[in-house]
Amino acid sequence: MRRRTRRWRGGALLTAAVAVSLAAGCTPGPGAQEDGRAPHPEGSSSTEAGHPASVLAVKVDNVRAARPQTGLDAADVVYVEPVEGGLSRLMAVYATELPKSVGPVRSARESDLELLRQFDRPTLAFSGAQGKLLPLIDKAPLRAEPPGEKSDAYVRDADRPAPHNLYVRPGELLSQPPGADALTTGYHYGEAPGGGRAVSSRTVRYPSASFAFTWSESRDRWLVGMDGDPARTTEGGRLAPATVVVQHVDVRESDFHDSRGNYSPYVETVGSGRAEVLRDGRVYDAAWKRGTATDGTAFTARNGTPLNFAEGQVWVVFVDSTNSADKS
Repeated sequence: MRRRTRRWRGGALLTAAVAVSLAAGCTPGPGAQEDGRAPHPEGSSSTEAGHPASVLAVKVDNVRAARPQTGLDAADVVYVEPVEGGLSRLMAVYATELPKSVGPVRSARESDLELLRQFDRPTLAFSGAQGKLLPLIDKAPLRAEPPGEKSDAYVRDADRPAPHNLYVRPGELLSQPPGADALTTGYHYGEAPGGGRAVSSRTVRYPSASFAFTWSESRDRWLVGMDGDPARTTEGGRLAPATVVVQHVDVRESDFHDSRGNYSPYVETVGSGRAEVLRDGRVYDAAWKRGTATDGTAFTARNGTPLNFAEGQVWVVFVDSTNSADKS
């Protein structure tokens, strides 16, 4: 994929009309198609078609109309990504558990391909992509599973408005969970390191979205809030990861844009930078490094030792390293 050097300027350069249209859903570009083409338990990998089974990654809608989402509480890792209009989208990764349903499912972005290279031929569930991006998805070392006429994996909820009503049934894509061995993220789990600072909450702000993580002593988890509201599942439970990572990255313009000429942000997940790791009611300053796209991401403490995550679900929030709006 070609690299551009333009910096992503978030929502500041977008008009109000564009932000409103994107709040209702991603605006497809020319040739685009929207419907086209837990604890951290021990587990063993299964095999499928002669290949080690890999993770299932699902692109999940995250505008207000898409909430509450389904199946996020079963994910091993949830990535929070910036998209057009200063909004956000989620990528939920499943290895140790496959819920009955996940969604609403939405479209893929160019930077997803680099992020997913850390896994061995992952399955990607998504609802479409910008037309010129589809050939790159087809060529990527992953199993692309968008909805199609012959697919039984996707259903629509008649009680929700389109396009925020498409759901995937993971059991139709994978016969069983691949197991924890498929989580080749590079993360280390174990006892908390020394040091850190006690914090009750951490807020991350995008131009048109915000995330709050509030420590719950009784649950030993970080309670998620989105745009000022508690983030819940469709069953009513709170989304509550054990570890939250605020990963400061370079964000540039993607090679692809929508019909109005607005380029998607591209999250640079290969490289290095600083991060904050939240676990056990404390925040730890860390450094992250991912040498190549096929590597996982290593997080180290100030003394250079691996920084252990707490056992359980991990949320990774990608933040533009130049984003002055992000604050605790």
